[in-house]
Amino acid sequence: MKATPESALEVAQSVMYEAWEAEDLDRTLDLTRKALTICPLCTDAYNMLAENTDDPEQARNFYQKGLEAGERILGARFFKENAGHFWGMHETRPYMRSRSGLAQCLWDAGEHEAALAHYHEMLRLNPNDNQGIRYIVLSRLGELGRFDELEKFMSRGYKNDCGADWLFTKALVAFARGGASSSASAILQRALKQNRHAPDYLVGKKKIPRRLPDRITVGGEDEGYCYASSFKAAWKKVPGALEWLKAETGKPVSSEAGILH
Repeated sequence: MKATPESALEVAQSVMYEAWEAEDLDRTLDLTRKALTICPLCTDAYNMLAENTDDPEQARNFYQKGLEAGERILGARFFKENAGHFWGMHETRPYMRSRSGLAQCLWDAGEHEAALAHYHEMLRLNPNDNQGIRYIVLSRLGELGRFDELEKFMSRGYKNDCGADWLFTKALVAFARGGASSSASAILQRALKQNRHAPDYLVGKKKIPRRLPDRITVGGEDEGYCYASSFKAAWKKVPGALEWLKAETGKPVSSEAGILH
């Protein structure tokens, strides 16, 4: 009996689990190619190939193939019925990884609108945002200097977000809108209570490490320099913002400064 695409995918995906656990890259890539011979619709195999090429165009093509494979496997009806719950459903994760990778490739190629469209669609499919796509949108819009759009994006959702990325960017938006106001200062003080390390890396007092960790410590120095790595371009877009940040950093953080909602 000929295997169905679904059963072939299950076998291919099990091969990919072996590929992830392989001790060397050659073995990883051999297993990845094997997975594709079993099922040409194995999205994670394309993701693996994309992650292990130095050719940006090739990476983009692999992610595109992964995206298309995921769409075929899941089907139009699945997208219609399950939009809003992606990532929580394990079968969607390879597709979401492909879409994120493709968006990054598009951004790197200067195709900013196409990249942002992918990010916004991912948030529609998964408003829970387990992948942290909202933070990428924040940094991208900031880098482009589109602070009106950034402000609207922040006002539409995730208002209870108390992470450093959200709070420091909210402070930047407040400064971009009203300068060194008491409101902007209060927001920044709340951000500083969350993480005292980010300003040192934003203003250049400390150098951002070349290698960033896969995981960060909430409130830790690694969270601070990871924020600076992603958002320094946005801060540079606002005249006087870094100077204001440097001046404000010297002020004591009020013990009553709560988390901004």
